[in-house]
Amino acid sequence: MGAVEPVVDEENGEKETKMRDEEERDVEKGEMDSQQRGFQSQPPPPPAETGGENFHMSRMQRLSATNPLRLVMNAGTRVASPSPYNAPAPAQHRQHRSFPNPFHHRHPPAPVPAPSQHRPSPVTAPAVVPAPSQHQPSPAPSQTRSTPAVTPQPSVITLNSRSYTNKFSLFLFLVHMIGATGLVCFLVFKGIQGLLEAGEAQRKEKRLLKFFLPQVEVASLLSITLAFTWQKAMRMWPTFMVHFVLWGSFIFTLAAGILLICFQRPSTDGVGVVLIMFAIGNGLYSCWVTPRIKFCTKILIKSLEPVPKFGDLNRPTYLTLAAGFLWMSMWILAVIGAINFYFPPLVIIGLVLSMAWVTEVMRNVVNLTVSRVIGLYYLRGMQSSTQFCFQRALSVNLGSACLGSLFVPTIEVLRVVARALNLLEGEDEFMFCCAHCGLKIMDSIFKRGNGWAYVQIATYGKSFVKASQDTWELFEKREMETIVDSDMTSAICFLTGVCSGSICVIVIGAWTFTVYPNFTATLSLLSAYVGYLLTRIAMALPHACVSSYYVCYAENPDNRLFDKTIQDRLNLIKTNRDVIVPTPRSVPSRFAR
Repeated sequence: MGAVEPVVDEENGEKETKMRDEEERDVEKGEMDSQQRGFQSQPPPPPAETGGENFHMSRMQRLSATNPLRLVMNAGTRVASPSPYNAPAPAQHRQHRSFPNPFHHRHPPAPVPAPSQHRPSPVTAPAVVPAPSQHQPSPAPSQTRSTPAVTPQPSVITLNSRSYTNKFSLFLFLVHMIGATGLVCFLVFKGIQGLLEAGEAQRKEKRLLKFFLPQVEVASLLSITLAFTWQKAMRMWPTFMVHFVLWGSFIFTLAAGILLICFQRPSTDGVGVVLIMFAIGNGLYSCWVTPRIKFCTKILIKSLEPVPKFGDLNRPTYLTLAAGFLWMSMWILAVIGAINFYFPPLVIIGLVLSMAWVTEVMRNVVNLTVSRVIGLYYLRGMQSSTQFCFQRALSVNLGSACLGSLFVPTIEVLRVVARALNLLEGEDEFMFCCAHCGLKIMDSIFKRGNGWAYVQIATYGKSFVKASQDTWELFEKREMETIVDSDMTSAICFLTGVCSGSICVIVIGAWTFTVYPNFTATLSLLSAYVGYLLTRIAMALPHACVSSYYVCYAENPDNRLFDKTIQDRLNLIKTNRDVIVPTPRSVPSRFAR
């Protein structure tokens, strides 16, 4: 770098020697500047001028563009491409970077260490040794970037889901309601048309309006009155009502059957025999479940305790029964009008099935409303608005109510039949193996579609199948499936509807036989049907309270709102100190291998 100029006597030789040394020094400086800009990431210090070594621009300008020294110097002052081993300078350093004049003299840069044989990690910034300068900031320490570990967040369970559940079932029910409404209006029109036209049709219409319509309307009002009576009595005297319903349904059904047989008409005799057979089965069931009554009464009393905290909890029942009465009145007029239409039996059967689905949906709407109010009280300690819960049941959760109304009664009936077949033992091994297979299938279906699902449908907004599976898994986790499977609440509500239907048969049957005996059997069956359906709507409240108690206990048994009734029962069953009625779940022992 700093070569000493030789002393020559001759003036021309001295000038040439100085020019050559300075040009060589400029070339060498250009190469070093190139190396410094290629390896140094920090801004270079300001150039320090040295006396006696200043570069004369005039001499550089006299060099032609094709001069080899000029070409070498120009190539050396180009900015070198960044090395792959060097990382770009930080932003706070780059903002002070300057571009020095390549024709100024500088101090020689510090030696740059040779790159390591191993390439640094792409996420690690290489350390660069800057040129010594008093203005040079200290380099940041080498730091390895690390990707933070992502912790999976648990899914948040919302209590105000806005998504509609079981949309296809909701669509199917709405289409059914549009079709049923159109059919009812058309048949009412046909009934009015037949009433205005003279002839045989007019005489039939007048006879039906005089001896058919009043009895059905009275049966509807009587069943609504009985429904509220049973519900109020169930809330006031649960212990008495459990015994009364079990044996009252047996007595009323038997009395209705005997009364119809006493009319001594072929049609009434057939209906009377059916009622007597049902009464015998009802009595046998009441004897069989006697050991369960005490525990059922305890759960019923405990589950009804939150009801007085919600003064308007029965309002959805009032509104639903009022809508049911209006729809029932229109439905009766449509049945009368179907007499003047094609294929009256098929049309009436279709109207009967439609009424069954509509009233079952109404019952499950009340069930969902009460389940949400009571469920949120147990799970969150909230006093929810009954009106808001009723609106959710009529909108967001209506699809699940429609799906459950279709399948739950069917599954329950088939499950009872399969259990009854498994209780019998005989010599036909093939028959009972088929019964065992059917029971297993029905139990598998029951886990994916049961009445316990309405609590989680109302509380968390789940679909019907998902809520059924999750609820049954909770019962299995708490080992509660034995207790839940032997619960009598659903049977008590069913037999309450049977009580109302039997009373309607006694009243309407006796009235009709007095005024027009030909309609006795028909109106007896219809009044029993109407009394059962409307009473089940009112009994949805205690049924929903008991279901919420079981499901919420399975979800959080340590809640202070629950006592030790279920836990004590489980402990007694596990230690064989409590009697529990066995539920058939397997092949009889004689066919077991």
